Amino acid sequence: MARFFGFENHGVLDDPRVQVVYDDARHFVLTTREKFDIITSDPIHPWIKGSAALYSSEYFRMCRDRLNPGGLITQWVPLYESTPETVKSELATFFSVFPNGSIWATTSTAWAMTSSCWGRTGRFSSTWTSSKRGLARPDHQAAAQSLTDVGFTSSFGLFSTYAGRGPDFRDWLKDAAINRDRNMRLQYLAGLGLNTAQSVRIYDEILRRRTYPEGTITGREDKLALLRQMIGLKAK
Repeated sequence: MARFFGFENHGVLDDPRVQVVYDDARHFVLTTREKFDIITSDPIHPWIKGSAALYSSEYFRMCRDRLNPGGLITQWVPLYESTPETVKSELATFFSVFPNGSIWATTSTAWAMTSSCWGRTGRFSSTWTSSKRGLARPDHQAAAQSLTDVGFTSSFGLFSTYAGRGPDFRDWLKDAAINRDRNMRLQYLAGLGLNTAQSVRIYDEILRRRTYPEGTITGREDKLALLRQMIGLKAK
């Protein structure tokens, strides 16, 4: 399938650094001896049979154990065709393993609004300078172009999608159902959200609890002030 989208994926299969492994995601993560700097988990909606197993606390712990020191995991969380209870379960389960993780918007289209959770094995922090350098690296140009293709033309644009950190949501998530291998309750919660249109409401609930990540996103004060203004937040 990737070859039919060679223009969009910049010929990823022809990159000598790429190794394609055909395997069940959990089986691979559980049995590999490799460690990774980044693990991206982008499963389909959890109401699809079997997919909820890629949203469980056990799976997130497997991924955490396969990360290098300072490694990053990103987890896709759909807000469309979902309910507040479903999203809260997904977030609470992720933050139970990565308590200082964060939420970032990935699309702003109301009918297909999605987000992603980021978690690290260490403390997350980023600066304007390091982000700009990363986007400018010659070996990162395909990734930078992919971001440009979907509207992210600068590190500032990326930072503006910030939607909060785990500690911001403790009260909101305190009664959320943790999705575990022995119950897979998320699969049934998610099924109740099929064909619903509550993504804007859910995202508003998230943003209401967001606080500015002091010490996490750092850089020149004028840039930080502009970011605070852009996302409607003040420093604590």
